[in-house]
Amino acid sequence: MIRIELSGVLAHRDVALRAVSAACKLVTPSPQGKDWNDFQLKVVSAVGEAFNNIVQHAYKGSTQGIVELNIRIGPGQITIELSDWGKSFDPDAVAPPQLDDLPENGLGLFIIQSFVDFDYRPGQPNVLTLSKTFSDGGQETNPYRSP
Repeated sequence: MIRIELSGVLAHRDVALRAVSAACKLVTPSPQGKDWNDFQLKVVSAVGEAFNNIVQHAYKGSTQGIVELNIRIGPGQITIELSDWGKSFDPDAVAPPQLDDLPENGLGLFIIQSFVDFDYRPGQPNVLTLSKTFSDGGQETNPYRSP
């Protein structure tokens, strides 16, 4: 497990994304190729959107908030938990964006849900869990399995 505690400010987003990007390399013995690049891009993008939403909505720009990041890596999968103590929200109450209108805002939750499996538990702390399984077109992704 990788654990990081960050201030809930946008300036610390890059630290979170670098840690997640590096952790993505640990889900397979061969972190390369189109399928892996797609996996890493989706995971990092989802975490970036989640971090933005915590800072902008849960903490409303306060510099006093904390974001705890817990990253679990297993053979062929990654799970990222983001915990915050800001304002909770109801993901089911967020309307899907009108993509035909090309909105500049309001795409964060849509992107997260499109890229990773998503679970949210409101409370103190609020816990957002993002997970994704790596599949490289049928190639073996479990380095721990015996041949």
